[in-house]
Amino acid sequence: MMQEVKIAGSRIGALIGKGGATKKELETKTCTKITIDSKEGIVKIEGSDENTVPLLRAVETVNAINRGFSPERAFTLLDDEDLLLDLIDLSGLADGPRHMERLRGRIIGRDGRARGQIENMTDVEISIFGKTVALIGYPEQLKVARTAIDMLIEGVPHESVFAFLDKKKKEAKQNLISYYY
Repeated sequence: MMQEVKIAGSRIGALIGKGGATKKELETKTCTKITIDSKEGIVKIEGSDENTVPLLRAVETVNAINRGFSPERAFTLLDDEDLLLDLIDLSGLADGPRHMERLRGRIIGRDGRARGQIENMTDVEISIFGKTVALIGYPEQLKVARTAIDMLIEGVPHESVFAFLDKKKKEAKQNLISYYY
């Protein structure tokens, strides 16, 4: 079985890694064969027909690297099968390059503080790259992080978004306590 992924030229080096180390590690961990056409930006990932899960995880990891995650952060997808990659496409929401920059700026925040706060309060990894926001996390946490990002995109003040996140974090902690007692 084979899958093809288009990757940005600027991310090919990150996928290959120093001396091909990242590509080799990804092939080893997923039992796949990866071929990279750096001129066209096409990555071919081949896996066994019997078990497609490693192939799909390899594709997801390549997509994560393509969306701006470092290989180390993207490889967390291979370490835990419950982790998911979620993409938010901002291109349909912005009516021009300045509006796109404003949306990205609201999500990132001053000195990256808004993004950092969302990451800390939801345990979700966030990468803002080009016209997308990529998230790696568990389904429930992704839902909360995505809601917070949607709120920022809609223009909700940062303080209100952080209050929402704080409330969700307390609810999650309360649910965890009642689950164990």
